[in-house]
Amino acid sequence: MDKYDRITIEPGKLGGKPCIRGMRISVAHVLRLVSAYPTIADILAEFPELEEEDIRQALRYAADRMDGVSNTDEQDGQDDHEWDTIRL
Repeated sequence: MDKYDRITIEPGKLGGKPCIRGMRISVAHVLRLVSAYPTIADILAEFPELEEEDIRQALRYAADRMDGVSNTDEQDGQDDHEWDTIRL
């Protein structure tokens, strides 16, 4: 499985910004949702087209971009989280 199999980049969609599964929902938008909603469950209730793994990959993708990690770099094994218990 590709590390970011849910992140798509299409030149004609949202100006080539990274999106979730080809939808017009950008990774940046997902990050804003995470900052605005108290729980992941709240995001999923408001945006039923999103799935928990979409949010996980958006967060990993953004973090890796901040660290300069490419899609082909090895995963560090730190991706197992209890997402249902995360509250901001």
